[in-house]
Amino acid sequence: MPQIFHRRANTISRVSIYGAIIVLAFIVWALYEIQRSPYNTRAFVARSQPVQFSHKHHAGDDGIDCRYCHTTVETSSFAGIPPTSTCMNCHSQLFSGSPFLEPVRESFKTGKPLEWTRVHDLPEFVYFNHSIHVNKGIGCSSCHGRVDEMPLMWNVASLHMEWCLGCHRDPAKHIRPRDQIVNMDWPPPGYDQMAEGKKLMKQYNVKPVEAITNCTTCHR
Repeated sequence: MPQIFHRRANTISRVSIYGAIIVLAFIVWALYEIQRSPYNTRAFVARSQPVQFSHKHHAGDDGIDCRYCHTTVETSSFAGIPPTSTCMNCHSQLFSGSPFLEPVRESFKTGKPLEWTRVHDLPEFVYFNHSIHVNKGIGCSSCHGRVDEMPLMWNVASLHMEWCLGCHRDPAKHIRPRDQIVNMDWPPPGYDQMAEGKKLMKQYNVKPVEAITNCTTCHR
């Protein structure tokens, strides 16, 4: 019986199989990288807002405490968005005629809140409580980055589960004294973060790693 396929068909079939595996692996890798990239997470992408509010100016240059605007960060799961009246505490006197602040003045007159663009937006199936983190010694900059250097706000982390677990698996790297939670320059030079962090874990009664990495901690 004559040979139907040329001997080269064996080589072509092998190359096709290996090539298909390589292409499939590349597609999986590409999807994985896209899912982790700023294109998807929007990390380091500044968000436009209805008012040109600069954290750099307010928190950095003027040294306003984070808690002046985010009043419930120590007592609630939500840090709180300041009402327009908080802005007007200063801006009824400072830059009171600035056209950039017209949306603030209009909001104050009408009682209609400004619609801010949310920057750190976790999925609804994730439970996150600001107060428990702050009261366990996790500083603002650990999650939000150096907001005192941000003219416009952006997220510095992917907010993926692996990012959260990185801290939960080794919290000593991030815990600081409670009176330093809003200090953007923490830690000071020569500070032994790991040694002090372990001491603070005991002092603040941080739960064992097995407990804070349990699925039900964040998925309730």
